[in-house]
Amino acid sequence: MDDQDPTLQRLRRLLASDAITQAEFDQLTATLGGGSALAAGQNAQAVAERGMSIGDNANGTFNTGTLIQYIEAGKQPGASADALRKAYLARLMQQCDQVSLMAGDERAGQLRLSRVYTALLTSAQAEQHTEIMGKARAPHYLSVIDQLNQYPKLALLGDPGSGKTCVAHILALSMAGEALHAPEDNLERLTAPIQRHAAEKTLKPQRWDHGPLLPVRIVLRELAAELPETEDDIDADTLLDFLSDQLQDAGLNEFLPNLKQELLEYGGLILLDGLDEVPDALGRRSRIKRAVDTFAQTFHRCRYLATSRTYAYQQQDWKLRGFAETQLLPFQPWQIEAFVEVWYGQMAALQRLTATDSEDRAERLKSAAVDNPRIRELAERPLLLTLIAKLQTEKGGNLPEQPEELYARAVDLLLDEWERTKSRRTAYGATEPEPSLAEYLRVGRDRIRKVLDKLAFEAHRDQEEATGTANIAGDRMVAALLAAAQDPDARPQRLAEYLSHRAGLLSEHGNGVFQFPHRTFQEYLAACHLTDDDFPEQLVTLARQEPNRWREVVRLAAAKAGRGSAASIWLLAETLCPTPVEGDPLETALPLAEADAWGALLAGQVLVELTDLSRIAKRDEGKLNRIRDWQLAILRRRALPAVERALAGRSLGMLGDPRPEVMTVDGMQFCWVPAGPFWMGDNNGEHCKPMHQVDLPEFWISRYPVTVAQWHLYITETGYKTDNAESLQGLQNAPVTSISLREVLGFCRWLASRWAHQIPKGLQLMLPSEAEWEKAARGGIRVPEFPTVASAIDISTAVLQQQVNNPLSQRAYPWGDEFDAESMNTQGIIGNTSALGMYPNSRSPCGGEEFAGNVWEWTRSLWGVDPLRPTFKYPYQKKAMARENLRAKTNMNRVIRGGSWDSRRYKVLCTNRASGANDGLSDLGFRIVLKVEQG
Repeated sequence: MDDQDPTLQRLRRLLASDAITQAEFDQLTATLGGGSALAAGQNAQAVAERGMSIGDNANGTFNTGTLIQYIEAGKQPGASADALRKAYLARLMQQCDQVSLMAGDERAGQLRLSRVYTALLTSAQAEQHTEIMGKARAPHYLSVIDQLNQYPKLALLGDPGSGKTCVAHILALSMAGEALHAPEDNLERLTAPIQRHAAEKTLKPQRWDHGPLLPVRIVLRELAAELPETEDDIDADTLLDFLSDQLQDAGLNEFLPNLKQELLEYGGLILLDGLDEVPDALGRRSRIKRAVDTFAQTFHRCRYLATSRTYAYQQQDWKLRGFAETQLLPFQPWQIEAFVEVWYGQMAALQRLTATDSEDRAERLKSAAVDNPRIRELAERPLLLTLIAKLQTEKGGNLPEQPEELYARAVDLLLDEWERTKSRRTAYGATEPEPSLAEYLRVGRDRIRKVLDKLAFEAHRDQEEATGTANIAGDRMVAALLAAAQDPDARPQRLAEYLSHRAGLLSEHGNGVFQFPHRTFQEYLAACHLTDDDFPEQLVTLARQEPNRWREVVRLAAAKAGRGSAASIWLLAETLCPTPVEGDPLETALPLAEADAWGALLAGQVLVELTDLSRIAKRDEGKLNRIRDWQLAILRRRALPAVERALAGRSLGMLGDPRPEVMTVDGMQFCWVPAGPFWMGDNNGEHCKPMHQVDLPEFWISRYPVTVAQWHLYITETGYKTDNAESLQGLQNAPVTSISLREVLGFCRWLASRWAHQIPKGLQLMLPSEAEWEKAARGGIRVPEFPTVASAIDISTAVLQQQVNNPLSQRAYPWGDEFDAESMNTQGIIGNTSALGMYPNSRSPCGGEEFAGNVWEWTRSLWGVDPLRPTFKYPYQKKAMARENLRAKTNMNRVIRGGSWDSRRYKVLCTNRASGANDGLSDLGFRIVLKVEQG
């Protein structure tokens, strides 16, 4: 090429002035040499020799092309030490800036780890911190960078998919980028402040005091393949020989002397990735430890990070001498949100999605991670969150509504990752592609999948713990795969080593022990096996015997079978619940066989989750009615724990609750509270002193709080637009909440008008006073021998029971003095409002139910303006009409009673008083009374 070529001269002038952009560089080199390697190499050499990064320019860019130019410049004969160093760093950046799970994606190279990486935290906490959330001091967990800054040798531990390798890659990438003056991938980005929660106002960068150390990345399973035969042959040059081979493969072998000198004189950052992936065959693990130890003694100025799975490193023979240990934490909610935002920001930047689509999908995924407990649990592992985001990106923006479909797609991706072709080093030091598992075994992928399904089923069946993921012995897995192989020469030892360094659907969790990445995948694969093997009989037998072990498997198997035919779901439900319930489902005294109750409960869940209940075939109506009756029986009888009865109540609400007292207004039931005195208050309570007697006339109080279904009827018939749409949401057979006092009074007026000609004259319909509420919950000095319960229409003909002395007239709870978590929905055990009627043991002396827990209840009694200090105190004076003034100013709070589903036990006492603002609360409902209005 002519040295006087004007284009070449222009390029040299631009290089000298640092004013060249990437686009200009590409255009000029193409003009000079038609894109030839010679022209590119000559000009890249010129860039490198000047010590100048194209990305340093204000108008320049730093991209993949820049890295290629550095690498090509370093490969040129006679390249300078600076060019060799830059080529090494550029190649390291290329290798590390990749996102896992993107294999097979033709656009994978566009998505960079540095753009979606979210800072990871460790279990170590700062000794002193000032972040305050409310009154409690929030834990301040240190990041990986903080820990590595503190310890010159650090072992980073975590479960499969927790982000260990990503940490090693991002460290190498940032150190290399800082040295190459990359505008984005550098120490500033690596140490960026972390905002852990909204209350954290003062943000400080993560601490790193050691500058841009020369990064050296070593994959330990690759090193293990090249170790000398004995520990005696290992010295400080062992790792250098391995690095020499890698540099030679990259065409940068001349850099080794410079690398060694820099590590000796200035130090570096040695990243030892995958200690747990080193097989123990031939004593390689002990030799790896010796190699690391001897290297660290010689290169003592370096800092070291080793990664390993937690279970493996906890064994003494795995530990590295002088290494501190720290454990990666699962993703916190704010980390999940941060990852989702940057992921979809990249999808928009790469033009895979429009900005609007990216923003919409990000919001949907963030919402799913909050609202869907299965997705939230998976999202705590970075690998699985990446998998979910990839699935959502590729499938039109929607995650599958059914967990089974989500797991089906996720398993395919994880199986791709587990089985895909990887590179390995031969005994002669060369690199060659490692065959996929299907190629290795000479068997189809479907056959491998069936083996994994069966392994998952057997592991789940035999697992002693009810939580977590089962351990699968390596020899058991090898034997199962070899049995399916069509290669008679396949060797168990080689297959075991092959599997030990795979990651994805099944990975080694310790020495010779394998696990699926999450229990849900184990359950899903077990479900796949059971849908193919004696479905549904075997599944039903297991589920009825051990429901807590198999309940998720039942739901996943039903969904999988139902994708082929809805009839399969009905077949499973009928097999789970084959016989009618004994007696009247509402009868609380009849026993239920536990296995029958569990089977019916699971049958109800299967129908609710997987069938179209608006379209029931004639042949299935009898099955539906039988399963619905069972939900009602489970609800009313105490054969199962409260949390399971709550599930039955939910299914009952979805299948169609047949109880008119819960689902209609005209069927509402009222309990008779006879006239006479009762004990009100508690000498030990905060706002209910002193205990004193109050005499009240008779009244009738609703058996249950008003339900969503009853509120919905009011809204529908009147056309009233509710203040809060949430009042119409939730279970139809659960108490209505999120309603203001004004709306409650409107409901009472509507219902009074509706019943004007049906209830006895003189009876007024209104909210109870707090005295009426407490007497109904606690009982008077004398109480009915048996409760009298009637609909509003039947009150005039109801037979009133004789009265007897109340043996517990100062009782703490409606049923007595002992707290019983199985008699009320409180303390957050269920986590939300529950269907009414599931606590028959909560019945008060008058027959009312659920005065304690579920929802707070309005009364018409005034509290005062200050929500913490009542204006209206005890003793209660029923003749003081100001206390019950329904026309009081809106800034006057009302007394609320009974506590709610998340209240502590002292809040649900019959005597406890609290303040409710007029605009209502999300856990505040009401019940009503019929009484003779007093003048």
